[in-house]
Amino acid sequence: MSSTSTIDKSYLNTTKDVYKDAALTPDVGLCCTTTPIWQLPELEIPTIMLEMNYGCGSTVNPRDLVNDPNILYVGAGGGMELLQFAYFSRKKSGVIGLDVVEEMLTASDTNLTTAAATNTWFQRDFVDLRHGDALSLPIENESIDVAAQNCLFNIFEEAELKTALAEMYRVLRPNGRLILSDPICDQLIPEALRNDEVLRAQCLSGAIPLSDYLQRLIDAGFGTIEVRAKRPYRMLAPEHYATDEKLLIESVEICAIKDPIPEDGACVFTGRTAIYYGDAEIFDDGKGHVMTPNQPLSICNKTALALEKLQRDDLYISESTWFYDGGGCC
Repeated sequence: MSSTSTIDKSYLNTTKDVYKDAALTPDVGLCCTTTPIWQLPELEIPTIMLEMNYGCGSTVNPRDLVNDPNILYVGAGGGMELLQFAYFSRKKSGVIGLDVVEEMLTASDTNLTTAAATNTWFQRDFVDLRHGDALSLPIENESIDVAAQNCLFNIFEEAELKTALAEMYRVLRPNGRLILSDPICDQLIPEALRNDEVLRAQCLSGAIPLSDYLQRLIDAGFGTIEVRAKRPYRMLAPEHYATDEKLLIESVEICAIKDPIPEDGACVFTGRTAIYYGDAEIFDDGKGHVMTPNQPLSICNKTALALEKLQRDDLYISESTWFYDGGGCC
């Protein structure tokens, strides 16, 4: 386990107070997920969990959850994603739900007990609720297959974010996956907003540019990164916030894989595609990228850049769509 001590900063205490209140009295407007709630056979999500869905996207994707994984979810919230994860890991303590707010753990426990009454497949001991801090995870090294957080890491300032990512990396097994959903903002957020502790706790003013977010994952050691979704989330307008311009906050869903970073840099997939439409039976760039005519191939950003440098008239390279769902080549 990590020996890192919890960093005591006032904005973290404010965050705890905000989510203590949200645990005691559900705040439907606190967050608004940009991703439809998973509809799965025999999965019935209690209304109270939906009301306490304090996230900006989803961290649950069936293709991450094969082979009976051990799952860690940091920021237990109302328990909805814990229940969804348990759907794919039906074993005792298969899912660990961690929260630093005792009232949120109590609420999640109550909600999971409610869910057990209406989901015949679900047993309450599938989820192990623990008090714990994202900055010092009470989890053994390399013991987790899938770790996730939803709308939590954007709250952290730079030093705490670095610590939280290092902790996630530590507990993941080799080739393990870190699934993240957070707000981002490619515009400059004024200091007055960034320093507003309540707005930061509400996931409104701590957002950083996507390029910075991705770089922090690379700096933490993740060799493959997938940007799976990117959608508009909030608008901070001068009429309501201390800003001279409208600030668009977007929601992203990202998977960072704990594999080695190649010598030529991490593989970052942002929804770019290559299409060869020449006359030859195949196109081979000599670097492991083989395409047949008019068959699309998902490619990472560095591969896209290398193929663009070829300046071929029979090769189409798309811009980033920011929606990627696996496959392809790096």
